[in-house]
Amino acid sequence: MARLFGTDGVRGLANGDVINADTALRLAEAAARVFGRTITGGAHRMTAVVGRDPRASGEFLSAAVIAGLASSGVDVYDVGVLPTPAVAFLTADLEANFGVMLSASHNAMPDNGIKFFALGGHKLPDAVEDRIEAAMEEPADRPTGEGVGRVRQFTEGAERYTAHLLKALPHSLDGLHVVIDAAHGAASQVGPEAFRRAGAKVTVIGAEPDGLNINDGYGSTHIDHLREMVPSVGADLGVAFDGDADRCLAVDATGTPVDGDQIMAILAVGLKERGALANDTLVATVMSNLGLLKAMDQHGIKVKQTAVGDRYVLEEMRAGSFNFGGEQSGHVILTDVGTTGDGVLTGLMLAAQVAASGRTIGDLATVMTRLPQHMINVKGVDKAAAGTHPIVQDAIQAVEAELGDDGRVLLRPSGTEPVVRVMAEAPTLEQAKAVTVRLADVVQRELAI
Repeated sequence: MARLFGTDGVRGLANGDVINADTALRLAEAAARVFGRTITGGAHRMTAVVGRDPRASGEFLSAAVIAGLASSGVDVYDVGVLPTPAVAFLTADLEANFGVMLSASHNAMPDNGIKFFALGGHKLPDAVEDRIEAAMEEPADRPTGEGVGRVRQFTEGAERYTAHLLKALPHSLDGLHVVIDAAHGAASQVGPEAFRRAGAKVTVIGAEPDGLNINDGYGSTHIDHLREMVPSVGADLGVAFDGDADRCLAVDATGTPVDGDQIMAILAVGLKERGALANDTLVATVMSNLGLLKAMDQHGIKVKQTAVGDRYVLEEMRAGSFNFGGEQSGHVILTDVGTTGDGVLTGLMLAAQVAASGRTIGDLATVMTRLPQHMINVKGVDKAAAGTHPIVQDAIQAVEAELGDDGRVLLRPSGTEPVVRVMAEAPTLEQAKAVTVRLADVVQRELAI
């Protein structure tokens, strides 16, 4: 049977075969058993933080999770609708044994997901997720009487989280006009409020969640409205979050996009200038543009690259004692402030860099020059053989020799879809497309199932 947990918790169609009330309750009970075993003697009464994004399905799924936890003897702080990084922060701030977030992040409204945070608000390693999945098959051990868990509606969560973000801000946003696109998601209230309290004039779009419209035409995966709004109101910049606000993308005053790589470049240089970039190192994934690597080298910043996924970025950061990393998609992690990607924090730090430097975000983004990039998803092939097939590897080496230091290629099996991703970067888009098509043809021919 396929593993229940994916790269970021359990995710699927809400009320479908995977994500439903029964699964949510059983996962919660199993998590309570697994986390309970980490407490010496098992006598300590556990606490958990539970939050969600505003999807309609989150209402019954969070109720099922809370029921599973409380019926297992866990006291629950129900924090309601808050961003994923807020739930991670509150798990640490309230010294809870673990946290649970109900969200499918940037996915469309019909999906939902369940992810766990360990003590301190950290994401779980695969081994712990596997233990939770195995524990779902164990018989329930439900206390009775005074042994059942109690549920508290914790209404102070948004204020605690906002105050935490503002405390970390290195410069006020006085004088800046920022447009915020909240994706009709979990940061619809706390995002604009944090920017206002930091000193910015704020124009808000995509901040009217009704349970059905999350990520629908707004947010970091749909930035057209933001691109139009920023120049139309004369704002200095715009930021867009996704549904659970763990990622952030931006646009400059003209509406030109500023992607995750450019955001990381701007913030990495700013951190280094303040002496706040640990080991002068940025952690990024293999999908980051070659232009980012070249720019960091020019500024004396080392880059550690990982597999795709913010959890792998986090693992490398913790292993190497690095404090800054992220993904091209807009997951940006500052471990001096939080334990996971945080879109609101990223937006605040980006705006603070604009305010502190006296430069526009468009000017700051010129710190790196993006190489044209093209990608093809090849379907109907043997993903497992992508990294070892001799003819495919020979084709990759030939293209790498052709591009030299002016480009690169990447071929990797998708972790979430039945495809092999073929990506190339080159001095021109035409060359990147030609190289990608050539390699994709080899993959399709040699690895066909």
